[in-house]
Amino acid sequence: MAIVKGLDTTRAITSANNEIHEYNNLLKSGAFDLIGYNYNDSSWASFHDRWPGKKFIVTESTSALATRGHYDLVPFDTLRKWPEAWDKPIKGGGNADFTVSAYDHVIAPWGSTHEESLRMLKKSPHVSGMFVWTGFDYLGEPTPYPWPARSSYFGIIDLAGFPKDVYYLYKSVWTDTPVLHIYSHWNWKSGDTVDVVAYYNQADEVELYLNGKSLGIQKKIKDEMHVKWRVPFSPGQLKAISRKDGKEVLSAQVNTAGKPAKIELLADRSKINADGKDLSFVTVRILDALGVMVPDADNLINLKVTGAGFLNAVDNGDPVSHESFKVNNRKAFNGLALAIVQSKGTSGVINVQATSAGLMSKSIEVVVK
Repeated sequence: MAIVKGLDTTRAITSANNEIHEYNNLLKSGAFDLIGYNYNDSSWASFHDRWPGKKFIVTESTSALATRGHYDLVPFDTLRKWPEAWDKPIKGGGNADFTVSAYDHVIAPWGSTHEESLRMLKKSPHVSGMFVWTGFDYLGEPTPYPWPARSSYFGIIDLAGFPKDVYYLYKSVWTDTPVLHIYSHWNWKSGDTVDVVAYYNQADEVELYLNGKSLGIQKKIKDEMHVKWRVPFSPGQLKAISRKDGKEVLSAQVNTAGKPAKIELLADRSKINADGKDLSFVTVRILDALGVMVPDADNLINLKVTGAGFLNAVDNGDPVSHESFKVNNRKAFNGLALAIVQSKGTSGVINVQATSAGLMSKSIEVVVK
């Protein structure tokens, strides 16, 4: 503390504590500007009983688990702790393909769901803020699976920067941007019953339609941050409409996809700087013949970058993939892959071409100035 304050007196300092009791010598020292709790959300409400007059921040929370784009056919409100204890394997072994359902219902044994953490935070005005474990998936600490998993499953966003569904939960709660997001995908089998979940804001209610037929209106009750429907699968289109005072705010839809037919490329920036450092992140999507993303597509994508830039890296967000980041190809993972292109340091145009056996190829240009 003395060293830090000797360098910078403008910022408050805290310490992240798994152990929050009075016998924690770090906390007993009184040295910190704020007392930090890791998890222990059942003790947030009684913070001032234990630490009267102190300021409080949550230094680590949540540790919920998800694989982007994968959904187990179990009810959304079925909570699972994977594993049941940090030093034990998953009871029953988890999923054979090392996936974790992207419904917000799988947590590490010390954690809580994203919605539970957010709900507790909103109930606790004395909590000055909360750090979520984690924003991104990250290499190392594979949880909840051992090898061949080689990254975490904690992220709100996957390794490639693609948002998981809970990203839209945070966006609906913490931004003023109108949000309506429904999931899961709509490629199931006859006889399946699927939970359809919606995150929304700036509206009173959401109505869900399947192939034009209303499945009913749902409204958030009490402190819930989502609405849901249990829907027997029938192929076609799921469409949600959010309304406020009876007027439509937003609509969102999910369509049943056919077989992979073509590639789509989407650059986050179509113009980058000619400084030899600037990047454009190009999303690769696998679509069917009608332009619907195929939610389980795993086609191998070959990438060729020419002109005023080069292919810096590739990824797909798969926590079990052992493919190199520094090659010119990548398998799609649940319909998506990523190509990162970089300026060579001269003005011009970067051409990015993506091909795959049996699919219609695609190319785009990124201007470098």
